[in-house]
Amino acid sequence: MNKEIQAKFDDYPTNVKVRMIELRRLILSLIEREDLGPVQETLKWGEPSYFVKGGSSVRIDWKMKTPEHFYVYFHCQTQLIETFRELHSDRLAFQGNRAIVLDVNQALPVAELEQSLLMAFQYKKLKHLPLLGA
Repeated sequence: MNKEIQAKFDDYPTNVKVRMIELRRLILSLIEREDLGPVQETLKWGEPSYFVKGGSSVRIDWKMKTPEHFYVYFHCQTQLIETFRELHSDRLAFQGNRAIVLDVNQALPVAELEQSLLMAFQYKKLKHLPLLGA
């Protein structure tokens, strides 16, 4: 983790930092396990951002105005959130057409998150398929 990103994580309240690091590890381990290639981890709009070639960027963050939630953001002009809603509306909460909303006090819905993240990281080859190939 570079210093800029580390500083961002260090600014979160302790309980949130633990959850954000857990989410970061899930993202990075998924990319490695699925052999998606090198990951670019940067700050975009002040939020940790993850990108692999052939995919769509994913950002994560927590906002002080909604302290019980943290978010996984996706490009709003893709079919990603629409597809995630179709597949996982019983297990995931959403914010418009741009984010999965996670609860700071609940376990990560790992299976649903991994499927959603994998679709985002492979978006360019899946975007023409119904339900992104799910």
